[in-house]
Amino acid sequence: MSAEDIFYEVLLTTSRQHLPEAASQMDIKAALEAGRRAGRRDAKAKREANRQNGLLAFLSEAGIEASLPRQRLLTRAAAIYFFFCAGNLADDLSDGDCTYLADPYRLGPCTQLTLQNLFVHTLLKADLSSQTLSRVIQELIEAVGQQHIELRTKQWTAPVFREVAEGIAGRQWSAYLQILWCDTKLASRAATIGMNAGIVTHVAEDIQSQDPRYTTLPETDKREIAAWAAAAAQALRNEHLRCIDAVLSGIDPVLKQALP
Repeated sequence: MSAEDIFYEVLLTTSRQHLPEAASQMDIKAALEAGRRAGRRDAKAKREANRQNGLLAFLSEAGIEASLPRQRLLTRAAAIYFFFCAGNLADDLSDGDCTYLADPYRLGPCTQLTLQNLFVHTLLKADLSSQTLSRVIQELIEAVGQQHIELRTKQWTAPVFREVAEGIAGRQWSAYLQILWCDTKLASRAATIGMNAGIVTHVAEDIQSQDPRYTTLPETDKREIAAWAAAAAQALRNEHLRCIDAVLSGIDPVLKQALP
């Protein structure tokens, strides 16, 4: 099982739908490919992220560690990836960074809506309990809601940064792991691990990419955010999971440099 196996499942699921070629082979495919590069602005960093700590690789390792049967892992991971790509596209449209669609502001909305419908279609085939379905959808609603705060924020402070990070990253990762680990030995740990993983990933990427959310913070607030992320990283380390240790291997050096 690998990241490529999951991506193939995503493409296979897309090809099984009654979509015109312009959608499946152009716009949707472009958005799915863009998801593999999300969050990395430097080409070398993108390649390294895809090789080591990309979302697809993480989902593969996390599913294996939870002892998920192969097809269940593929279906759940594909559902997660469809949502991730829909969110990535929405973020790129908001920021003016959607360079992978020919006419982003005309083609982007229908592409995003198709991806969200593919997420729902695949999620319903992922063998989740009704309680888990309800919980993760609520989690994702609350996660996306924080983007309204992000887009309106002119002056970043540590409390606002934390609120937004817990939403757009923490709740999103929490939902992902609740989907992936439903009815497995790791199910009871999914929400907490997902929240912390989202936080440390978000903070590390903002530091690496010099995102204004982080760079415009006062120095004392930067130290507070780095310490907050470091505490979340330590909590993750205490979980003693191989899939999480792989994520932290790329994040720890970034946080260490940001701490006094």
